[in-house]
Amino acid sequence: MDALTDPDTPVVVVMSSAQVGKTEVILNCIGYHVDQDPSPILLVQPTAEMASAFSTDRLAPMVRDTPALSGKIADPKSRASGNTILHKEFPGGHITMIGANAPSALASRPIRIALMDEVDRYPASAGTEGDPVNLARKRTTTFWNRKAVLVSTPTIKGKSRIEQAFARSDRREFHVPCPDCGHEQVLRWSGVRWPEGKPEGAEYCCSECGSLWSDAARWKAIRNGRWIAQGPSNGIAGFHLSELYSPWVRLADTALAFIEAKGNPELLKTWTNTALGETWEEIGDGVEAQGLRALMEPYGPESLPNDIVLATAGVDVQGDRLELEIVGWGKDERSAGIRYLVLPGDPAQPYVWRQLDEALSETFTREDGRVIRIHAACVDSGGHFTEDVYRFCSERARRRIHAIKGDAGPRPIWSGQSSMTTSRRRVQIVGVDTAKETVYARWQIDCLGPGYCRIPADPDLGYTDEWCKQATSEVIQTRYSKGREVTSWVLPSGRRNEALDCRVYATAAVKSVASRLKVEPASPRPRPRPQNDWLGDTNEWL
Repeated sequence: MDALTDPDTPVVVVMSSAQVGKTEVILNCIGYHVDQDPSPILLVQPTAEMASAFSTDRLAPMVRDTPALSGKIADPKSRASGNTILHKEFPGGHITMIGANAPSALASRPIRIALMDEVDRYPASAGTEGDPVNLARKRTTTFWNRKAVLVSTPTIKGKSRIEQAFARSDRREFHVPCPDCGHEQVLRWSGVRWPEGKPEGAEYCCSECGSLWSDAARWKAIRNGRWIAQGPSNGIAGFHLSELYSPWVRLADTALAFIEAKGNPELLKTWTNTALGETWEEIGDGVEAQGLRALMEPYGPESLPNDIVLATAGVDVQGDRLELEIVGWGKDERSAGIRYLVLPGDPAQPYVWRQLDEALSETFTREDGRVIRIHAACVDSGGHFTEDVYRFCSERARRRIHAIKGDAGPRPIWSGQSSMTTSRRRVQIVGVDTAKETVYARWQIDCLGPGYCRIPADPDLGYTDEWCKQATSEVIQTRYSKGREVTSWVLPSGRRNEALDCRVYATAAVKSVASRLKVEPASPRPRPRPQNDWLGDTNEWL
């Protein structure tokens, strides 16, 4: 708020987590200019509906409860000229509230104070006029004492407006002195500690002396903190703040939310944006084949890890072969690749499907001797030999072998939704885009925990360099259509993606039997019975 009244700072940028007072700063800025420095003000929200809600739910109560303002802005219920929900006049100025999706509203009267809230939620273009942030800022050009304020929680790394604006600023971060050693530090998520399995005991650990701060000690220390710029002064004051500074949030709440989000890319993305105030790196763009080799471990179909409780399979149908992957699964959808197979032959011939049936009937063994079976499989029916796929799957429906068809866009991996074909066959719909995001996120998990993937190191099981390339072959491409940002998965020219498709289908299959992922304690291998024990185990007599 000091920067908002500094004549040498024409632009203020606030990139932060949710619920740390961003909107209150905007309200205080409006109140100041209504009462002390009357000016034409523009407030831009992502949509017109949000602008109307801001006026009704936030601005109106502030004006009503602040005597210095209530006498200058007429009550909305009065018939005072110039006072509507989205436009209010006061002596010496006015405030207009609009949605970033309204190009005509962004291109009208001159404005001195441009307040832009949640800029990362703005459309890519206001109709055909261009970027709404630039349109709003252009309206301040005629004022020498203009001010532009950009406020938002961030979204996707490299695409976030607020991240780009913050990078151009002097990048101020709030440094907090340790109550014990006095060392000033920025509060980072890496400094939060809690006992194993007890997030309710979360505390903050000083990066210098290692002392632990309770919530009360942390809040007290924050009162003695100060902003320190990371870059040179350039007229753009940038501020970054996470939930760790919030006086309304306990560390235990943040830790619990993190635990609940781990292993789910969408939840973790939301947590990163709204709790840490940091951008989320889009996982589809950064997975390299070389990275999968770090997940390789020395195990095989006869020595699976003991936390694996069932297996699923994903089958891709090509014109001259079937390709499939068998994947083992455990608690929190930890996975272990078991075998990748290519069954050559014309899928119009029955022998190819007999080979597939044999592969899906195979059993595997854990290190403790427990037998693992395939509980479900998904066979792609959206490409080649559709009727053959339908026939194979319908005859094995009791074994949970599903004919599936992929559907792009933001939808659940496995919703249970199905459709009927003209031949009265049932086909399950799979959210393939969501599944690919999930698979790519798990490829990048480098420590044992929810979603962690293992890959067998033996190339004879099908996990070769070519498999690694195919499993990471697709990338996310962003384009703009009718002013909206559209993302889609794209396979670069000359690349193959059968391995990725098979892992996606195996992931969909485990979603169909997720309730069966209950980890049982590993039991020791049964000891061989001594040959002279002619009585045997007397428990077997009962």
